[in-house]
This record gives sequence, structure tokens and C-alpha cells, in this order.
Amino acid sequence: MIRVLVADDQAMVRAGIAAMLSVEPDIEVVGQAADGAAATAQAITEVPDVVLMDIRMPGTDGLSAAATITRRLPAVRVVMLTTFGLEEYVHTALRAGACGFLLKDAEPRRVIEVVRLTAAGQSFLDPAITSRLIKRLVPHLPSPAPALNTLTPREDDVLWHLTRGLTNAEIGAALGISATTVKEHVASILAKLQVRDRLHATIYAYESGFIWSREP
Repeated sequence: MIRVLVADDQAMVRAGIAAMLSVEPDIEVVGQAADGAAATAQAITEVPDVVLMDIRMPGTDGLSAAATITRRLPAVRVVMLTTFGLEEYVHTALRAGACGFLLKDAEPRRVIEVVRLTAAGQSFLDPAITSRLIKRLVPHLPSPAPALNTLTPREDDVLWHLTRGLTNAEIGAALGISATTVKEHVASILAKLQVRDRLHATIYAYESGFIWSREP
């Protein structure tokens, strides 16, 4: 059972997310919080597997709470939620220890999927946020990093789809290979680029110029 804590200052949003998750047979909502301080306290008490954390909350904001939670409870996975999709939050969220970044207007199935993915140790960056980051950073992208030359053509394809926020199953469907094979390629990509997870592989991809080189 995946234990989830939902933190959002809007009661209707918080209750809606909790209700949506609660009907899933493998997910249990163990707490709800209206601000960062309450989220931190509940996380310490309940030790959930995943925290869905709004960024903008009164008092202690979501980013500060995420930093405290991940520092005190390293095994807890924090996914940041926002309606804004502002690019400057992404790096701050990563520094705070977040493993995911999701827009609140994401489809319900995507929210549920992200909870399962992050609970399983994966990371997630919403495709819409990735797109905004690419457009913002394209004029400043450097030349491709040497490590990119070590990727095979298939790994190039997998990395490209990974940066769009696709899951292993979705990448496999797009490339005509199994999700297991995609998982193996992702592991190889992370090792070659010397990054710790999918989220940082995405950041590496646009900071190194990989995404720009693949744009039509």
C-alpha cells in the first residue's frame, strides 16, 4: 500500500486530490495539511511514502517544507504541485530534494500514475514544464556534453522521449519495444551521464544542448 500525504492550502483542492487517490486500491491517504508546517509535522508522524506538496502556501511554503522533510526523512518522496508552472521553481524544488514537479491541472490518471512512479523510486517532471524550460533556455544552451556521444542511437531515442515526461510504458509504445527494455536503456543512460535519476537526466539533456539538437 502506498501511503500518501496531501498538502495544499485550498481545502477543495486538497480534499479533491485525497478523494481521487483514496479510491485506488493500492493507495492510502494518511493525512492532509493546509500549510508547510502542518505538512512537515504530519510527515514526521505518519512517515508517508509520497507527499504531494503545493508550492505556495501560507506561513511555511511547500519548498521549505519539502527541504525539511527530505532532510529528516530521506526515504519520503516529495512531488511539488503548482498551478503556475513557473520555471524558476524547478531548480529550487530540486535543491529542496523534490523528486517530481506536477501541474495541478494534470489529468487525474497522471496524478495517480506519478504517485505510483515516485513511490517506486522514479522521478517525474511534467512535460508542460519541460517544454517551458526548453523554450526559455534554448537561446543559452551550450554545446553538447561529451558524455552524450557515449549514448547509442536507441538510448538517444529513449532519452528524447524521457525528456517529454513519458513513462517507460509510454516510451516503449512509442518506440515499439517493451517497458522492461526501456528500463534497461534508462539505467544505461543514467550511468553514462552520471546522473542519479530521470529528473536529473532531463535537466542534463536541456542544459547540455541535447534537446536543442533534437528539435526539428
